[in-house]
Amino acid sequence: MICSMKVKTSITLSEDLLKDVDRLAGAHKNRSDFIEKALRAAVREVERKRQDERDLDILNRNADALNREAEDVLDFQIPL
Repeated sequence: MICSMKVKTSITLSEDLLKDVDRLAGAHKNRSDFIEKALRAAVREVERKRQDERDLDILNRNADALNREAEDVLDFQIPL
């Protein structure tokens, strides 16, 4: 993970979410560290889903050609 300069910001959270953050962060961690890790995980998940969608689009656009190629390969196999 690349560490970058920290920037102080202000966000507004619901009281129940903040209580959950405090409970889950534990006594030895602070809110900022916990929230930063949670946001990094969320960003990775969004990026992964977007990449999966791009990959699926590519596969769908090329499905006919890929299926023809697979059928061609199967034609060369010896029947069992």
